[in-house]
Amino acid sequence: MNFISFLLFSALYTCLASRLGDRTLPELSASGITTLITTPDPIKNVDPSNPASHLSKILIPRVSDTENNTIVRDYIVSTLKALQWHVEIDEFTDKTPIGTKRFRNIIATKDPTASRRVILAAHYDSKYSATYPDDQFVGATDSAAPCAMMLDVAEALNPLLDERKKRLDEGLEDDEDVADTTLQLVFFDGEEAFVVWTATDSIYGARHLADKWASTYLSPHGKRRLMGTQSTELTGIEHLILLDLLGAPQPSLRSYFLDTAWLFDALVSVERRLGESGAFAYGEEQGMAPEKWTTYFQPRTELKINMGYIGDDHVPFLERGVPVLHLIADPFPPVWHTLKDDATALDIPTMRRWNLMLRVLMSEYLHLRPEDAQPHSAVRRDASEL
Repeated sequence: MNFISFLLFSALYTCLASRLGDRTLPELSASGITTLITTPDPIKNVDPSNPASHLSKILIPRVSDTENNTIVRDYIVSTLKALQWHVEIDEFTDKTPIGTKRFRNIIATKDPTASRRVILAAHYDSKYSATYPDDQFVGATDSAAPCAMMLDVAEALNPLLDERKKRLDEGLEDDEDVADTTLQLVFFDGEEAFVVWTATDSIYGARHLADKWASTYLSPHGKRRLMGTQSTELTGIEHLILLDLLGAPQPSLRSYFLDTAWLFDALVSVERRLGESGAFAYGEEQGMAPEKWTTYFQPRTELKINMGYIGDDHVPFLERGVPVLHLIADPFPPVWHTLKDDATALDIPTMRRWNLMLRVLMSEYLHLRPEDAQPHSAVRRDASEL
């Protein structure tokens, strides 16, 4: 992670960034929100004290090209395959300051036949230490917790996405934009620098995948309604929503880009509605009760918008015109890149709140109908069962 402060020029905003434009997301009904915030339990997937939780499975040292990195990758892949998502491993090698390393991005797509997708992303590797195993960074906020949140979104929305697909197949859904858009999860490998953050020693996975997708051309088909005659994997991305440094209590986040300011505002709206409804209140934690909770989001002002951004996995996509919503704590958590970024740095009410907000935001983005959902039980299997 590295802070870059510089002006963003309008040349970054291509026709792709403005293809869909600002829009208002349909707000879920009260009953829909009630269903969404209770099923599945929004804590079980991010509880570090539960050895079966997604977070516990990820919260180990997991430096790129190590055995632990493979363990975590296999867990993420097996979890998503159990939900019947299409999973692809983008494997490649690259030179690093400590030698050639092998990296593997995880790309999970709910409906690989869709022509467009909204991406929820985070990196799953952890910081390298030259003194390993004496120093073992587990990167709880950076970014084990965000990865666990993504798996929670997949588990919570999976039956709703299945029901939407059934409606589409039966001709009961007439919204073409909904039909053309699916949810994709990307877990980047190699975000962390091995020595010092530079343009070449950082975001290995993101740089490789952005370049690969920019040069992977697609054959046209009936559902694809993209601009231009030569569509690539990159042009099918509606938005990239990147999560990083989340899970510590009371984070502060801001909007960085004009073309996704409306999406930032949509998340602020989700937070407000959930907070006012009492959904954030948890156990004896009264700081999130109605009229007591405080926002995680900084007000948008003309002075802040587009005056600089934080270097992260989104940059190679941003440079190629992909609209980005970067959800990262700023300032960084005080435990950032220290051995204290472990389970003790995380706050369960905060992670629960993130789970609720992400479930609602992505449901509204994809026009899901949780109020019509049938009760379901989560499907969980170990990699050995697949």
